[in-house]
Amino acid sequence: MYDVQHSQDVIGISTPRRDIMVLADSGNRDSAKPFWYTRVLGIFHFNTIYVGPGMANYQPHRLEFLWVQWFHNMDTIATGWQAQKLDCVRFPSIFEDSSFGFLDPSEVLRGCHIVPAFVKGKLYLDNKGLSHCTQDSSDWVEYYVNR
Repeated sequence: MYDVQHSQDVIGISTPRRDIMVLADSGNRDSAKPFWYTRVLGIFHFNTIYVGPGMANYQPHRLEFLWVQWFHNMDTIATGWQAQKLDCVRFPSIFEDSSFGFLDPSEVLRGCHIVPAFVKGKLYLDNKGLSHCTQDSSDWVEYYVNR
């Protein structure tokens, strides 16, 4: 049961609690699904000073962002509450342009629980992945979204 009295989730990039959900953007990706799921790879901020037209002052402004690896939807059949089936997702190849991205933390709806589809097996049987940054050596072929 999700405790609705809490107004925040704790996301840790070195813990299993690093998967999040955001609202789907109908102008991008798979608009048939209401949510997109992603794994947080890094949490960053930088201080910047805007010096273009309309500049107010030379005070730095803090900008925060998340570096994420997107899950892609695997379902060709209806899923969700009406179909009584869990969404099935996988990581695309790290060489695809749509594999990684940046998010404003304000776009995050909440943390989510992504469960490996154990029956499909591990992505790398030798437990050696392609990227140290994504920690993909322990990835599974597919996952279920446990909303």
